[in-house]
Amino acid sequence: MINLAVIGATGSVGSSVMSVCEAWPDKICVKAIAANSRSEKLLNLAGKFNIKKIYIYQESGESGLEEIANDPEINHIVFSSSGTDAIKALCLALKNGKNISLANKESIVVAGKWVMPLIDHPEQLRPVDSEHNAIWQCLHGENKKFIRKIFLTASGGPFRNYNHEQLKNVTPEMALNHPVWNMGAKITVDSATLMNKGIELIEAMFLFGLEPSQVDAFISPGSFVHGLIEFEDGSVKLLAAEPDMKLPAASAIFWPERFFPCESFKRPDFLSHEIKFFEIDTSRFPAMRIAREVMRIKGAAPAVMVGADEIAVNLFLSGQIRFNDIAALVEETLNNCDLREPASLDDAIECLNNARVKAREISKKFAV
Repeated sequence: MINLAVIGATGSVGSSVMSVCEAWPDKICVKAIAANSRSEKLLNLAGKFNIKKIYIYQESGESGLEEIANDPEINHIVFSSSGTDAIKALCLALKNGKNISLANKESIVVAGKWVMPLIDHPEQLRPVDSEHNAIWQCLHGENKKFIRKIFLTASGGPFRNYNHEQLKNVTPEMALNHPVWNMGAKITVDSATLMNKGIELIEAMFLFGLEPSQVDAFISPGSFVHGLIEFEDGSVKLLAAEPDMKLPAASAIFWPERFFPCESFKRPDFLSHEIKFFEIDTSRFPAMRIAREVMRIKGAAPAVMVGADEIAVNLFLSGQIRFNDIAALVEETLNNCDLREPASLDDAIECLNNARVKAREISKKFAV
């Protein structure tokens, strides 16, 4: 029996995880759930699954998450919350030998140097984000030394065909209307700027132990293909599936077994999908150019990028800066922060917090 805890249970990914849990009560027992704030949805989940341990971050802080990581009754934890608040709990859970299904980009981008060495065996940390999950699945049975390059895919977001002038006039309402995925506001805006794909490139570099030159992305409208690996012999291995987070969630939780995620999941309709790939235009979507530079610099740059982007997106959503200013604010913050290698996990988190402060200061020049 998988005794599961879900951190971020009320979010979009957490909801997909709970759907999988509901479909397989004979295989999964949900022992604990956590969310940022108290809500009717959280309480409904507790009642529906008869969960006795409920943690609310605004009330218990990091200590509540660490209690989950230390709980001997729990053998598998899904980290599906956004942000960096759960990094220390993730490290603790890995040290305690628990299996981890991870759908939190920031924890690897900010703290990959300290998180990855804690992994005890290759299957302990299982990526849930659809692109990284695809690469992870494609890597099974393969020798990493024969990888030439991995490719993550992006839908291109709602503005894939917009020109420079059109992008200047994008509103928050427009950016929140993603053509494929149903996600939270922050990640939806990041998908529109392609900053999300840039962050995912950095995550993949740390997650799979690859050089910056071995990690790339391109646009594949429809999001049927989620990730590809090109090997040294010229062959390519890819994973394709209907764009639904229930599938990567189920594959991570049940690995190495495969169970149909739930009744609502659609089997692939191959004839309805036309698979095409397009290069990302970094002149229109500079976030990708910035991310590639951050991959090259490493050091504190990934943490600074994450912190600055968090502030930039919040300012855009509140109408204080324009859509095109998001990437510009992130880049200017990177140019005005100390990017030297952090000495510890706490130093990395401090770099993140300093970037948030610096981004707020710099944002005044972009004010609408």
